[in-house]
Amino acid sequence: MFSKVSLGRYYPANSFLHETDPRVKTILYAVYLVAIFIIKEPIAIGILGGIIILQLILAKITPGILWSTVKPMIPLALFIFVINIFTIKQGNVLFSWKIITITDYGIGKAVIMAVRLIFLIVSTSILLTLTTTPLKMSDALEKLFAPLSLIKIPVHEMAMMMSIALRFIPTLAAETDKIMKAQQSRGADYDTGSFINKVKGYITVLIPLFVSSFRRADELAVAMDARCYRGGKGRTKLNPLHLTAKDVLCGIMFTLFAVLVVVIDFSLR
Repeated sequence: MFSKVSLGRYYPANSFLHETDPRVKTILYAVYLVAIFIIKEPIAIGILGGIIILQLILAKITPGILWSTVKPMIPLALFIFVINIFTIKQGNVLFSWKIITITDYGIGKAVIMAVRLIFLIVSTSILLTLTTTPLKMSDALEKLFAPLSLIKIPVHEMAMMMSIALRFIPTLAAETDKIMKAQQSRGADYDTGSFINKVKGYITVLIPLFVSSFRRADELAVAMDARCYRGGKGRTKLNPLHLTAKDVLCGIMFTLFAVLVVVIDFSLR
């Protein structure tokens, strides 16, 4: 189950977005992150969905890869949907029973919140993890936050930690799947029984997962130390980043798309 999760994995392909400078994609992600949380109107959300579909086509992301990215977040999206339905009391009442009140405004708000989460995950995957290798992501973050080094912030180390964290998401997912299969072969059951019993069952997964994670972290630290890693000072890049006219055009085009969506949203309010 967890081994099929594509969140955090790089999906190799020969596409327009794969070849785009990671610094541009990182800035675009920040722009779309703001746009996703600003827009409220259904028409604007639909247009933004169309732009995300265009990005999927340009990145040559298959439906299977997209589904494996979104699938783990569906329970969280449903949870957010249900919480908003039962907590928002504004609007016309559609159903009321004791302390439960469901309104048309609450349903609309719940749908928007769930869709925002899905858009956020898909945008993260398209613009960052699926189309950018961890090494390029680290280089991009280091370049973008380089001015912070003037105030003694360890930019290189921060970028390295973020790239390592992204790299280890699929590794930990595969490790979790391996541990669960090993425990099931010993009689563990994660699908039946009460909620408390299921939680107790997952403890048999969490403990060896934590042990394995700390072991991997220690092995990584030893490997970096053996290669005389001492931070970014004085280091050169094997493949330095170069901003091209195509990268600039891509950034301007998709930024204008995001601004257009926000303008349409405000005009419809």
